[in-house]
Amino acid sequence: MMRMKTKPTAATFKGGGEPVAREWELRPGGMLVQKRNPDSDQITIPPAPTIRVKVKHGSIYHQININSQATFGELKKMLTGPTGLHHKDQKLIYKDKERDSNVFLDMVGVKDKSKMVLIEDPISQEKRLMEMRKNAKMEKASKSISEISFEVDRLAGQVSAYESIISKGGKVNEKDVVNLIELLMNQLLKLDGIMADGDVKLQRKMQVRRVQKYVETLDMLKIKNSMPNNNGGGEMDMQSEDKHSNGQKVAPIQERRYNQQQQQSSAADGVVVTTKWETFDSFPALVRVPSTSTSTANNSIPPPKFPWEFFD
Repeated sequence: MMRMKTKPTAATFKGGGEPVAREWELRPGGMLVQKRNPDSDQITIPPAPTIRVKVKHGSIYHQININSQATFGELKKMLTGPTGLHHKDQKLIYKDKERDSNVFLDMVGVKDKSKMVLIEDPISQEKRLMEMRKNAKMEKASKSISEISFEVDRLAGQVSAYESIISKGGKVNEKDVVNLIELLMNQLLKLDGIMADGDVKLQRKMQVRRVQKYVETLDMLKIKNSMPNNNGGGEMDMQSEDKHSNGQKVAPIQERRYNQQQQQSSAADGVVVTTKWETFDSFPALVRVPSTSTSTANNSIPPPKFPWEFFD
């Protein structure tokens, strides 16, 4: 918007008779008009009046000063102090009708010096008390889970210590491992006895899985701890068995076991199989030697005689 200031072309006189210059502005259409005061365009809304209402609670009247455009819920909060009732336990009756907390006073015709009745709502009070008990129960469950988590952290340190010792080949007292498992199982029983919903239930589930994992780890460590440790003596036995007394290597243990089984099975069939072989550095020339036992056997046995008959 283009604005243009000019000298006063017309004058208005104040009370003292002094002329006052006017400012002009050029509109987009080319029209020259007097400049408007922006403060004059603002619409000032007067504040809502404050009214005084009378509220009867039992045999006592309470006078409350409140904005006429306030809600019944705001009026209930203001009545909490004088009546001692929670604002959710109140019922406001105006013109023989219960009014909702979100309804505005002026919308239903509440004016200055209007009268209404306040009664206690037992259903709302019971709901509020149940909600309070539920919240208190959740807080108690959350606190119990936190205490169990702290105790599990302490026991987890012992699990890590035992795992480090056994993994390095050391030994721990089996009774200590069993006692640690029992302590973790006790914490697991405590977690099972906690009833919770929502986020607290999720926390309990996470702690249960954590304790179960530690118990499984201890079970594996218990088995490993009970196994004999043959790291030192076993190697010496293997070295002594791998070499013969004369310095020659013999067959491994598995091969010897297999040969023993073969010997037993052959002996059962009437055949003896030996696996010890004798080796010689050099072999002489093979010379065929006639078998004397065969010749003597042939000489001692007479030729067979058959009764042959001859015909002309």
